[in-house]
Amino acid sequence: MQPVLTVTPAQLPDVLLNVAVVRPVFLWGSPGIGKSSLVRQFADSLGLDCVSMLGTQLAPEDLIGVPQIVDGRSRFCPPEMIARDTPYCLFLDELNAASPDVQKAFYSLILDHRIGSYSLPAGSVVIGAGNRATDQALARPMASALVNRLVHVHLRASADDWLTWAAAHGIHPWIVEYLTQRPDHLWSPPPKTEEPFSTPRSWHMLSDTLLSYGTVGEDVLGLLAYATLTPTHAAAFLAYLKTIRHAYDLEAVLKGDARWPADPADRDVLYFLAETFRGRLAKDLPADKRHASAGVRQFAFRAKALLVELAEISLEIAQLVIAEGDGPALPSWFLIEAARDMPRLVAVRAGS
Repeated sequence: MQPVLTVTPAQLPDVLLNVAVVRPVFLWGSPGIGKSSLVRQFADSLGLDCVSMLGTQLAPEDLIGVPQIVDGRSRFCPPEMIARDTPYCLFLDELNAASPDVQKAFYSLILDHRIGSYSLPAGSVVIGAGNRATDQALARPMASALVNRLVHVHLRASADDWLTWAAAHGIHPWIVEYLTQRPDHLWSPPPKTEEPFSTPRSWHMLSDTLLSYGTVGEDVLGLLAYATLTPTHAAAFLAYLKTIRHAYDLEAVLKGDARWPADPADRDVLYFLAETFRGRLAKDLPADKRHASAGVRQFAFRAKALLVELAEISLEIAQLVIAEGDGPALPSWFLIEAARDMPRLVAVRAGS
């Protein structure tokens, strides 16, 4: 199922508070973006126990229960974890990865809050969650009868939300500082091959391992980064750590207090600084030049001069700054001015 509209983790509690209390909700989202923890936090906010059931580990009889003879009649007794006397949040994780028979066993529980002769206590909520088939994750087609029993909400990763959470939950400062500069590296699409990829969960794992080690050398840093992140993000994160360990700073370059690192041994650092430079341009330059203040115009002129200096060290990396890529696009007016002014700036530098 592909989303038309999505919500961020910060928006989700309000949606659940108004929707999940009256209708069952299915929460779609990529692996590792925090679906399970958000549901547990929502249950806590209502003062409800969160009972999690993993669809991939269930058989139909795990829900329906086993028959017992009561007063000469057989009656199915649901499992103890479901049959509770007080309201709770029933979280059906990986529901769309369950077998068709298990999905079918959930029908009455999802729609009517009832299974056999047992009904969920008034005030209980039912929330399902799962990944999409496009996420390279285990997912089975949902029967239309099940789809139509749920309110479908699509969750997306949000760097702002995650960084706010990270600051209050002891995430390693290197990771917080890095993702503050490169929020686009918080999440990457799951690859088609079996290799690590970047998600809020994988950054959390990296933080835990860094905190566990305490003091780490470059070899261990590399091992941990490539063990948890997309290779491109791991390389960029390691380059960032190299910049802060060797006092490289984009702000200093922008102000003219430092130059682009030209040593071939620092090529990874140069690449990281160039990517950060592009992100800074995309963030600070308005789409329409008419909305640019005098300070922004001065920044744009300085940026063109820095592109010339960068091209003298590596034309390839300089081209990456202005080329179309996966990140945010640079304003067209800046690209046009850069193409027009750079030959003159090169001549000025050659004559100086």
